[in-house]
Amino acid sequence: MPAPRPALVPLPTQLSFRPGHFTLDADSSLRVLPGAEPAAALLRELLAPATGLPLRPSPEGPFVLALDLDLGGLGEEGYGLTVAPDAVLLRAAHTTGLLRGIQTLRQLLPVEALAPGPRRAVAWKVPCVEITDVPRHVWRGFLLDVARHFQPVSQVRRYVDLMALHKLNVLHLHLTDDQGWRMPVAAYPRLTEVGGRRAESMVGPAGSDVFDGVPHQGAYTRAELSELVGYAAARGVTVVPEIDMPGHMRAALAAHPEFGNFPERRLDVWTRWGVCDTILGVQEPTFDFVRTVLDEVLDVFPSPYIHIGGDECPTAEWAASPVARARAAAEGLADTAALHGWFLGRIGDHLIERGRIPTAWAETGEGLPARFTVMTWRDPEHTRIALKRGHDVVSAQHRATYLDYAQSVRPDEPKGQPGDVVDLRAVHDHTPPDDTDTAGRILGVQAQVWTEFAPAADRVDYLAFPRLCALADRAWHGNPSWPGFRDRIATHAARLAELGVRHGPLDTHVPNSRSSGKEPS
Repeated sequence: MPAPRPALVPLPTQLSFRPGHFTLDADSSLRVLPGAEPAAALLRELLAPATGLPLRPSPEGPFVLALDLDLGGLGEEGYGLTVAPDAVLLRAAHTTGLLRGIQTLRQLLPVEALAPGPRRAVAWKVPCVEITDVPRHVWRGFLLDVARHFQPVSQVRRYVDLMALHKLNVLHLHLTDDQGWRMPVAAYPRLTEVGGRRAESMVGPAGSDVFDGVPHQGAYTRAELSELVGYAAARGVTVVPEIDMPGHMRAALAAHPEFGNFPERRLDVWTRWGVCDTILGVQEPTFDFVRTVLDEVLDVFPSPYIHIGGDECPTAEWAASPVARARAAAEGLADTAALHGWFLGRIGDHLIERGRIPTAWAETGEGLPARFTVMTWRDPEHTRIALKRGHDVVSAQHRATYLDYAQSVRPDEPKGQPGDVVDLRAVHDHTPPDDTDTAGRILGVQAQVWTEFAPAADRVDYLAFPRLCALADRAWHGNPSWPGFRDRIATHAARLAELGVRHGPLDTHVPNSRSSGKEPS
């Protein structure tokens, strides 16, 4: 009886299974054509712990990794994979495409290939297939909030590995917020010394009066962040940093009150959840501070996109500040609320001058400077507005991508962010509005794990998976069927278990009447 065919997540765009299999063993060797060396190194690194296979280089090796410019039509991430009984050929026009194909090969192997240590007496068979695979979206992201609850860099690397397995390519690292500052800045060491520690944390949703009484702290070193960037790049993942401003700055102002609206005021790092009304001032020393911070960010993170937050910025402090009122008048602004767009414009110009793309959350769909890439999260209509105004857009609609929301109505569902249930089906169904005939374009989609209710890795796992698998499936393939995904994720759960992922429910008991369709079998 033939072995069951592997269930791949995300689903390749073109997939055909053929009779037979290719076996990897101690004698298997790689033929690595020029330019494919990084992909070969990653393949060996990923397979060695479980298989112990050396996969030595050989000019006659039957397992071929090749850069092929004739495949340029597949773009930067597309690849072609042919597995025959006597040979494997993985080709792509770019190294990134080879990295994507390697993740497919990992899923084609027995699930034990994902184990962290040696697995004995396993036949490392790869079923014969013909795959041509190209992603639907160029931005397939995952936001990890390390500001509310700090995650050590080892755990962040683990999420990079999980992202790469699912062909997600952007790790959006939320490094600062009212409740913590995790990014070191040499000129301002107090940002992490003071801003990286809070006295306690709120228990429950915003508005609660219950606190845990437990100090929480953490910050990365520059070396850790630089090593993370390199680790991610070797797996085809770009790390996009977020330094939130002009709101969500309470931790920074606890360290440096002189950059706020009331310099004489002394603040603590915020212990509550929700939106704090403490924001940056608009005096010139504040802009010097922000530029210095961002210049260090640019040194560490080569990402073309730099996220500066930008949303949830109450302007009452500006209205109460004589300095802010004078600045608004001097700039010819209608009122102090208009300082928000003006502030973002100045910071955006600084990033553009340094060859980067300023990126921000779109809270209302209006008000962001024209050259910003925007992340829309409140309402699908905001995506359409941003596209019409000429912005590039990443869709992050909270009712489909905010994974801190409950994922089921089960009585044992852990307490989390109050709001809509974002179940597995809602994530898998999420498709951004069409950008045809608009001045801007849809870059892709992104899921968010805000960590008010996720203090450690096991809770992040539960929130992220399997919903992140659903987002990856939709973002890569573009039009996978829900019934097909539901069948594949049930099998894919064995891979998550092998990787130690403590995931949420695989079945949220949602009727499957909203979509239909067949997938390759």
